[in-house]
Amino acid sequence: MAASDTAVVSWFSLLNLLVVTAKWEDGQLGLGDNEEKEWVCVVKALEPYTVRSVVAGSRNSLAICDDGKLFTWGWNQRGTLGHPPETKTESVPSLVKALADVKIVQAAIGGWHCLAVDDQGRAYAWGGNEYGQCGEEPERRADTGKPVRRDIVIPKRCVPKLTVRQVAAGGTHSVVLTREGHVWTWGQPWPPGDIKQISTPVRVQGLESVRLIAVGAFHNLALLEDGTLMAWGNNEYGQLGTGDTQPRSQPIPVQGLSGLTLVDIAAGGWHSTALTEEGEVYGWGRGEHGRLGFGDDKSSKMVPQKVQLLVGEDIVQVSCGGTHSVALTRDGRMFSFGRGDHGRLGYGRKVTTGHPSEVPLNNIPHGDLGGNEAEGSWFAKYVACGGRHTLAIVERRSTPLTE
Repeated sequence: MAASDTAVVSWFSLLNLLVVTAKWEDGQLGLGDNEEKEWVCVVKALEPYTVRSVVAGSRNSLAICDDGKLFTWGWNQRGTLGHPPETKTESVPSLVKALADVKIVQAAIGGWHCLAVDDQGRAYAWGGNEYGQCGEEPERRADTGKPVRRDIVIPKRCVPKLTVRQVAAGGTHSVVLTREGHVWTWGQPWPPGDIKQISTPVRVQGLESVRLIAVGAFHNLALLEDGTLMAWGNNEYGQLGTGDTQPRSQPIPVQGLSGLTLVDIAAGGWHSTALTEEGEVYGWGRGEHGRLGFGDDKSSKMVPQKVQLLVGEDIVQVSCGGTHSVALTRDGRMFSFGRGDHGRLGYGRKVTTGHPSEVPLNNIPHGDLGGNEAEGSWFAKYVACGGRHTLAIVERRSTPLTE
């Protein structure tokens, strides 16, 4: 395998704010402007760096480099970029200076807060904290006793007594997996108003030897070392995979996956996926807009079902966004499906579809490559779906991937 260039690419921009009728742009593509993109575009500001991971949130994005440096961009009214907000949005990636002296290895973006973990197992949180999702008790007004919102604009240590292996963030809650295989959570685990927030991290009972965690808006998944997949949280569209729409406050096994060897899991806003070692994808939860990949069948699924339209593609990763999903193949191709307005599927047209279609990579203009005219094709290495945009790490190779 001969490799040359590596780049971060992104597509789609425009966001609908719930509090206004107009559409606002948040710069979450990192392209230096707020224009909508229907085709894959290179994030030129990150070209000097070797990016190992990217995360796409609802309104912001981040990238982790090989040296552990963390870059953020997009919406910053709540301190979600890790520094005080001088402007509402930032369209160019910038270094999170508060974490420059540690080596970040993994990170997550929630509704309006972020989490990260370094190579020593120390976790950090920043952004909105009104539900305690950053792990700090909100300040309380003396006369009413009600919590007062206090954004955490500079990353701070959270769960200092735990050695963390993985972090995950929901709409208003946080979840971490420790090196011992235990899961801890804090914040507002249900839609606001449904249950009291928990500012002090608590261990999720009934979970031992956890390998991976994935968190949606208000639901959670945990893959155990023995291959069992557990779920808990909100369930109105069947995103827990329990065969019903009843919420669960404690982990319960996901149905319909017995006999399968799972290697990865992902959770979107209201849907979930699991990946088998044979490269097959199972999806469940909300089916609106075709985000589950079941073709013309866009109904919600209460239990996992195989995504037949991806059979034979040898999938190695699936990412779930708010209303769309992207599957990555072993040979570096990407298939996207779901809601397509504003170009979030990367097809060059605003199509909404439940039929997975390949994202064209090799039409990236040479001008986007910093003048590098080397021959070869682009192959995707990692993909991240956000609320309304998509990021991917791609590599230019002179020969295709081989096993």
